[in-house]
Amino acid sequence: MGMDLPPLTPSTLYLVATPIGNLEDITLRALRTLRECDVVAAEDTRRTGQLLKHFGISKPMVSYFQFNEAKRSEEILERLQRGEKVALVTDAGSPGISDPGERVVRAARVAGLRVESVPGPCALVAGLTASGLPTDEFHFIGFLPHKSGQRRRQLEALKQFAGTLVLYESPYRVEKLLTELTEIVPDRQVVLARELTKKFEEYVAGTPAQLLEVVKKRHLKGEFVVLVQGFTAEAA
Repeated sequence: MGMDLPPLTPSTLYLVATPIGNLEDITLRALRTLRECDVVAAEDTRRTGQLLKHFGISKPMVSYFQFNEAKRSEEILERLQRGEKVALVTDAGSPGISDPGERVVRAARVAGLRVESVPGPCALVAGLTASGLPTDEFHFIGFLPHKSGQRRRQLEALKQFAGTLVLYESPYRVEKLLTELTEIVPDRQVVLARELTKKFEEYVAGTPAQLLEVVKKRHLKGEFVVLVQGFTAEAA
């Protein structure tokens, strides 16, 4: 590369973003961090193992999600305090977004340890920027609660919000969500972004009712980023 890259800093938690589908989206810095760290803290060691293997990297791994997150956070902090360089990765995308890594980061910060972001893929940003909805102001909620009452309350509260609404939804619940949106914000533009960065990436736009028809006909698979037009855009 011809660049003299500084070595990783001891006692640092590196938040390494990994591909959300397309393996080409791994960054050069992410690869170097994974190669040079002492240990990889993974949400799912099996999935991360496959990713590391693909790039010819062999590293010890610990799970930070298994059974007892608090205990795992403690183990990671102990490693950092010993001077280890820990790379934290989620199943896909940027650690800490809709992901248990957030807790580990907070614990490290409270303990006065260094945390460094190694930015890269993030479904939220990928979906929002290509949706055609306003990006100047947006409100991200990740996954809605599972219980119908709680979901409705949250959606009712969010419909007053001026910016674009961004949610994550699983293929099993997308029909339910569109039904709720049909009742709560029937006239707003909604964009379903699915299979982002993958071969079958697709954006489908319309009112909640129009999208409900599409979903019933086509049984769309894959994880969804759901974008809902904000209140001011609708009023305008």
